[in-house]
Amino acid sequence: MPTTSTAEHEQATPPPPPSSRSWARAWEDIVEGVRQRELWGHLGWQDIKQRYRRSVIGPLWITLSMAITAVGLGLLYSALFDAKIPTFLPYITVGFIVWNFILGCLTEGTETFIRNEGLIKHLPAPLTVYALRTVWRLTLMFAHNLLVYVVVAAIYWSSLTEAGYTITNDGNAANQPGISWSILLAIPAFFLLAVNGGWVALLFGIISTRYRDIPPVIISLSQLLFFMTPIVWTTDILTANFGEAGWRMLVAELNPLYHYVQILRAPLIGNEQSWHHWAVVAAFTVVGWGLALVAMRNYRARVSYWV
Repeated sequence: MPTTSTAEHEQATPPPPPSSRSWARAWEDIVEGVRQRELWGHLGWQDIKQRYRRSVIGPLWITLSMAITAVGLGLLYSALFDAKIPTFLPYITVGFIVWNFILGCLTEGTETFIRNEGLIKHLPAPLTVYALRTVWRLTLMFAHNLLVYVVVAAIYWSSLTEAGYTITNDGNAANQPGISWSILLAIPAFFLLAVNGGWVALLFGIISTRYRDIPPVIISLSQLLFFMTPIVWTTDILTANFGEAGWRMLVAELNPLYHYVQILRAPLIGNEQSWHHWAVVAAFTVVGWGLALVAMRNYRARVSYWV
């Protein structure tokens, strides 16, 4: 009789729930988050509408701000570097547009879960939804800023499509092929940037939720990262002064942000495209998503308590 009771008890006992710290749960969160595109798409669009609520021109303020910054600094640095405005202004414009997207992924990505505290505590949704909400919002802002590039490229189209053009007067060693069908490479390039924005928002978002000192640190370092990345200056200057083999070229080559900027900027303005930029970005994509998956496995269940 006791043996029968024990057997019945074992059959009636439900299996233990799967551990929250598992690769399967982490991967399921990411997959389910991507599937709920209507949710994060709506939330990201509402962020843009809320930001410019009761504004006369609305989201066009994004475009206007970018246009003023690009034109103002483009004219200033073209004089400082003795650069040609018809080719340097598109260079710096696209650089600013791509940089704003990358910087947004870094700075806003650190506050992905902090800003969504209310939703995380009351809405049973995958954490990936909030990371994709951030990336989608930045994508919409990128699309608005891209209008500035269209106008600038249209104005200086003849210069940008001329094979062998140079950006600076010292850049004779780096003649550019000009805009061609390779401009279509900008599509997979931006897709790759957006994919990287996903793991940045997840990884840095989880770390920043636990350690609130991370967002101010990222913001403080962003100024240094901007001037260390070829946005307002070109690698032609380093090549002309120190040669291609000079150790000073490592200032650009060892900066991963330079490769992220270049895979998108090069096809848009007809620059010479080097495939090693794609290789570096692809490597960071794999490593980054691997680290994000580890963070999701170990700390996904704790985010709701940390916020």
